[in-house]
Amino acid sequence: MTEKPRKTGTKSIDTITFDEIDQQILDILQCDSDTVISAISDAVGLSPTPCWRRIKRMEEAGLIKKRVALVDQVRANMPMTIFIGVTTPRHEIGWLQRFCDLIDEIPEVVEAYRLTGTVDYILKVVVPDMSAYDNVYKKMIERLEFSQINSMISMEELKFTTAIPTKYL
Repeated sequence: MTEKPRKTGTKSIDTITFDEIDQQILDILQCDSDTVISAISDAVGLSPTPCWRRIKRMEEAGLIKKRVALVDQVRANMPMTIFIGVTTPRHEIGWLQRFCDLIDEIPEVVEAYRLTGTVDYILKVVVPDMSAYDNVYKKMIERLEFSQINSMISMEELKFTTAIPTKYL
């Protein structure tokens, strides 16, 4: 990992280049963020201190946003995954802000994206059952106007990962 010239002494993702060792470290941390530094350093061929420094630099640069525990949806009694396609009646900043505020208040909405195409937004919702989903739906339509809401219930999870490819660093 080498630094490019920096502006005003702040580190950002734009001021740091990443090498294969950084990619290997990220791959390990994405599989298990609790992996101890000594195991990571052994795996990538560094001593612990330089390995730790690389991790800290990636955190400071914002490449590593945070470390979390992934909870099993079924064991947490949230077995249903529902994708909601939302079409807005108008494209206004005010509506978008109210929508963002609304979905922030609904913990069952675990992911949300603004899209191009015929559907404006897609939400990933996890719930224990259809009744809980109906409560989410009602909360949404009580607070905002929508042109269309399409719900799609997932029958089976075919792939799930939070790891992103590191080969493009």
